[in-house]
Amino acid sequence: MDGAPPQRVQGRRRPRTRRSGTRGSPARVHGGAVTSSRSAVAAAWARDAAAQAVSWLIPVDCAGCGRADISLCEECELALRRSAVRHRMVGELDVFSALDYAGPVVGVMRSLKSDGRTGLARPLGAALRATLERAEVLPGGMWTGGATLSLVPVAIPSSPAAFARRGYRVVELIARRAGLRCLPVLRSVGAAIDQRALGRAARERNTEGMFAVLSVPRQPVVLIDDVITTGATLRAAADALRAEGATVLGAVTVASTPLRWTPNPR
Repeated sequence: MDGAPPQRVQGRRRPRTRRSGTRGSPARVHGGAVTSSRSAVAAAWARDAAAQAVSWLIPVDCAGCGRADISLCEECELALRRSAVRHRMVGELDVFSALDYAGPVVGVMRSLKSDGRTGLARPLGAALRATLERAEVLPGGMWTGGATLSLVPVAIPSSPAAFARRGYRVVELIARRAGLRCLPVLRSVGAAIDQRALGRAARERNTEGMFAVLSVPRQPVVLIDDVITTGATLRAAADALRAEGATVLGAVTVASTPLRWTPNPR
């Protein structure tokens, strides 16, 4: 009725309005971020929120060490925070990584990818973001001065089979937790064999023709991935983009298998 005072409903709280500001803003690599349609973005966030709620509400053991009744213990969370820029060359591609793929990192990544524990993408995203910000201090690194503002982040896409099995795309989820909106220019079209069982030469053969390019960014590209082992997947993605005329400056990953890398000299 007009003029009647609003009635208070018991048991309900007024929804909070999110304040604008710098908190949660994209990392420094953001100039080429693409704004998807509102419906697509809303659907992606809804899926993430639902999956994350389930993963945190169900009693689990620590993903890093197996300690009971805690999703991620303090020691393992601290290990994920001890990120330092690791650098390796994959052909002509500079690759920077945040963590060694060893110890608790293995369990956390495995739980995210195989057990549906999507809440673990948040600490992994924090490690990725820290490395994105630190990589520019490397002598001869990818980013100097204001060049970060023009880079386009492109996530390595999940295969259709992996997405159907999980219901979410691992690298894109981690990238969102790092504050990035990745440009959807790559589509996985090959590599039906699981890479984990393959050696270096077999991985190279398995990734030939692995990606199709949906669109060519006008700005330079930085590839985003979860783990680098031999670099075959990143090389295949870079080759596909370069063949279509894109400029690929390098790649950043959450973790790197401890094969060959050089620490940040700082």
